[in-house]
Amino acid sequence: MASARRPTMTDVAREVGVTAKTVSRVLNEEGPVAPETRARVMEVVRRLGYRPNLMARNMRVGARDAAIGLVIPDMGNPFFGTVAGGIESAVRERGLTVIVGSSSETKELERSLVATFLARRVSALLVVPSATGDHRYLRAEREAGLPIVFLDRPAMGLAADCVVSSNREGAREGTAHLIAHGHRRIGFIGDLPATLYTRRERFQGYRDALAQAGLPFDKGLVETGHSAEAAAAAAERLLELPDPPTALFAANNFAATGAVVGLAKAGRKDVALVGYDDLPLAEVLDPPLTVVAQDPAGIGAAAAALVLSRLDGDRSRVTKTLVPTRLIPRGSGELRPR
Repeated sequence: MASARRPTMTDVAREVGVTAKTVSRVLNEEGPVAPETRARVMEVVRRLGYRPNLMARNMRVGARDAAIGLVIPDMGNPFFGTVAGGIESAVRERGLTVIVGSSSETKELERSLVATFLARRVSALLVVPSATGDHRYLRAEREAGLPIVFLDRPAMGLAADCVVSSNREGAREGTAHLIAHGHRRIGFIGDLPATLYTRRERFQGYRDALAQAGLPFDKGLVETGHSAEAAAAAAERLLELPDPPTALFAANNFAATGAVVGLAKAGRKDVALVGYDDLPLAEVLDPPLTVVAQDPAGIGAAAAALVLSRLDGDRSRVTKTLVPTRLIPRGSGELRPR
């Protein structure tokens, strides 16, 4: 069965007995229209259920859409979903809508999504940049006054506002927590690629903690895994070393999930673990998972505040906002080496 056709402005005009231009004047409050004609037009609009094409109108008159474009790397990552929720909560009261697209961590798809958002003349643009992106192509938009904020990672090749976690300090604190509980060989499981901003910052925090404690850095204790499955395999490889680590630092939520799985498959409850980023059900694991918790809703809210400030006319220099992390001891990070 064919779906019903959506009513058009021409349908409204035909029903009222006026021109489409007269209907447009009523809906856009542009130009003189007799009160009785205005009333008839609005009655037919309600009866037919006609909805104006706001995007087409905005493009025609050069206005901005009441929407904010948000590009994230992965729709399936709960971290980015919470970031988006923080943005939406902050901008909703200003009558703005958040439109989300996923880049799948590729610079080509990221740029395509940005082009789509720009074509519909969004009021602002928020981007979690892909690892290999180059954002010089947005210079003209930024110079023209479009609010652009980068989240979780800074832009490449573009001076722009950004909001990020205190990645280096959080990783340093998590690793130092393991050292304080007697561990001297601590494995690191990080994301790919190694050039990813968050991976680099957290790896440096791990090394900072080792250096501050006077412990040597052993590259043989460094593993990578972009998915939970890969991180689980990485944890198993570390445990199979001739001189294995007594503790692991997992540098993102997927790495932490994988490390939990890897330790469980190996039947090891004696290896300490600190994850970067909190996990659902972390408290019911055995032992409960100690984490360096980010504040994704806070990141979203801070980015939204920047956008709203720019929309309100703030033309100050670009800013880099650091959102603090928080160490949550629950048990797994407090295990001592045997």
